Amino acid sequence: EDTGFGADDARFLHRHGFNTLRLGIIYKGLEPQPPGSDGRPDYRRGYLRSVARTERVLAKRKIFTLLDFHQDLYNERFEGEGWPDWQTLDDGLPAEPKLGFPGNYLAMPALQRAYDHFWANDPAQGVPLQEAYAAAWRKVARRFERRPRVVGYDLLNEPWPGSAFPTCLDPAGCPTFDSGPLTRFSKRTIAAIREADRRKLAFYEPNVLFNSSAQTSHGDTGDPRTGFSFHVYCLEGGGGFTSPVCAVNEANVFDNADDHAERTGDASLVTEFGASNDLPDTRRIIDLADEHMVGWQYWHYCDCDDPTTTGPGVQSVVIDPSRPPRAGNVKRAKLKLLARPFPQAVAGTPTRFSFDPDTGVFELGYSTRGPDGDRFPRRVRTEVRVPRINYPDGYRVDVEGASVSSSRDAPVLRLKAERRAGDVGLTVAPR
Repeated sequence: EDTGFGADDARFLHRHGFNTLRLGIIYKGLEPQPPGSDGRPDYRRGYLRSVARTERVLAKRKIFTLLDFHQDLYNERFEGEGWPDWQTLDDGLPAEPKLGFPGNYLAMPALQRAYDHFWANDPAQGVPLQEAYAAAWRKVARRFERRPRVVGYDLLNEPWPGSAFPTCLDPAGCPTFDSGPLTRFSKRTIAAIREADRRKLAFYEPNVLFNSSAQTSHGDTGDPRTGFSFHVYCLEGGGGFTSPVCAVNEANVFDNADDHAERTGDASLVTEFGASNDLPDTRRIIDLADEHMVGWQYWHYCDCDDPTTTGPGVQSVVIDPSRPPRAGNVKRAKLKLLARPFPQAVAGTPTRFSFDPDTGVFELGYSTRGPDGDRFPRRVRTEVRVPRINYPDGYRVDVEGASVSSSRDAPVLRLKAERRAGDVGLTVAPR
């Protein structure tokens, strides 16, 4: 809100077909001071009200919000953001060397110690770190429990293993950290959220090295309403994102996510990727997401004063949210690539979908039966978002096994399955 994000931005997102947004909450902003003499947490109510106002603006445009306790590099002391100062335990080590984001993760011992204390649940001001963190999430869940457009809670952005990180660099990952401290943290935080909200999804993340193709051994949380939030970034190959190594690594990330979802049954969602102006790489990742039939959220809409963002405007779609999202304030080539058609609701089980931005052809195939084998009622319609930016002159539809029940060139294409159809095939192309 303070950076200017408002109703015009929500309209812009809705107009271009985006239906989810990950909305960051900085823990330091919520609880900057330690508990008072009575032991009660000192939460900033005004900060939470501001976040709630932004969520309401998005909800009015039918955009679902995933609330995210966001961090990078733990705290401003380490050139990042996240935890409050009073919870930053670094054993008095100097915050050196300063290599910025993400170099400090690898090179700064003080930063490693801060994470080590968090994973050990050591006390700060007499309060165990993870218990304070979980209590803050309980406060947030209680505030948003009745908001129908809040899809869930992303527990912690990109968990860093601390001084154990060298063990996580192997392609097999670090089972000891993942199945131990990280899984215990997820369970503790989810349990606190469930005291306030038993319905919404709780999304946990793997340790951050999963992003570049290390496997995860995060355990099953035991909660039936959990999701797996993962990111896709290539940190290898001297050629940057265009390196052939990156294409392999990115494919491995999706394969690893599929394996984890199969093992746990948790819903998968890509909540970060991109973070550059490398459009071929962005397209490659979106194509992989379609191939694996996984939803995604791009990093990010605007720079929004994020201290670990390359800028100005390099990673964003809209450069300055305080100005209207149009003309030179919008990175139109990136927007056109991201605002692609997609199935936002399938009356059955999707089997494939893809989009070719060069030709404008979108294809979708699905069974009219659900995963449990039961046939969906014909009154339940499939909905495909068709953003106009890729179809300025309208679109034509070729469909087998269903009929179109929406109006010509509607932004949401609706399909009604034929009475005996077992499968439906759809092709959308520019008129």
